[in-house]
Amino acid sequence: MDIQIRSHASLPAPHREGGMSLLSALTRRHSTRVYNDRAVPEQLLSDLLWAACGVNRPETGGRTAPSARNWREIDIYVATSAGAWRYGPEDHCLYPVLSRDVRASTGLQDFVGTAALELVYVADLARMEVTEPLERRFYCGVDAGTMAQNVYLFCAAAGLATVVRGLVDRSSLVRTLGLGARQRVLLAQTVGFAA
Repeated sequence: MDIQIRSHASLPAPHREGGMSLLSALTRRHSTRVYNDRAVPEQLLSDLLWAACGVNRPETGGRTAPSARNWREIDIYVATSAGAWRYGPEDHCLYPVLSRDVRASTGLQDFVGTAALELVYVADLARMEVTEPLERRFYCGVDAGTMAQNVYLFCAAAGLATVVRGLVDRSSLVRTLGLGARQRVLLAQTVGFAA
């Protein structure tokens, strides 16, 4: 995938119809830990990010994944061989973060960085100030887990491989991505084509 770094990169409109049935996708859903480096085509990336947390109800801004109290506190960062971006669901764009390959820094397993994409789920705690710290952790985990499951089901239906990962050097990744004091790395998810 060749996305150029600029103020933002608009993605192609996502496909919103077709594909396999939900029950078939659930049957095929599994984790994969061996990948090749084949790039994910831009249209497939667009569809994947929309499935994760894209806007599916433009009149209200509602998304494909629920969010506790509609805080929308989870951002998805996308790392490829060309750099890293933050996905903007409202305008279905990628916003540049880094212009270097940081895929290998998104986890501690030996396969990390060999797949086309690494997704990083980041909570912005500033969006949920009105709740207790323990509840924030719970809500963030649920919301990120729902997005990761959407990615799992999309990958099963689209012929992609994926695995969600909690084994991440969070403090190092916060520095690498240049995140703020109120942002927390929750999970990472490898996406690509199985070797």
